[in-house]
Amino acid sequence: MDELIPISITIADRNFRIKVATTDEEAVRKTLKFVNDKVLEFKGNFAGKDMQDYISMVLIWFATQPNEEVRKQIAADDLEQDLHRLELLLDKGLMAVTTP
Repeated sequence: MDELIPISITIADRNFRIKVATTDEEAVRKTLKFVNDKVLEFKGNFAGKDMQDYISMVLIWFATQPNEEVRKQIAADDLEQDLHRLELLLDKGLMAVTTP
C-alpha cells in the first residue's frame, strides 16, 4: 500500500492541505494545474459574481467531458510546457555559441 504524504494545494486562490499517495502526487498536481487554468479561462470568458461561480462552471465542464478527452488535454498541456522548456534551452545554447 502506498504511503500517504501531505501536500499543500491551491484551487482558485484557496489553499488546502490534503494527503495523497506518493504515486498519485504528480497526477494530482497536473490535474490541479488544469483545473486552475480552466478557472482562469472561464473567468476571462464569462461573467460571474465570485470565484465560486467559476469553480462551479469548471466542475460542470469537467463532469460532462469524457475522461479520455480530459486526459488528452492535460497531456497536451504537459507537452506544450516541455516544448517551451526545450525552446528556452536551445535559445540559451545558441546564445552561448554565437556570443563571443
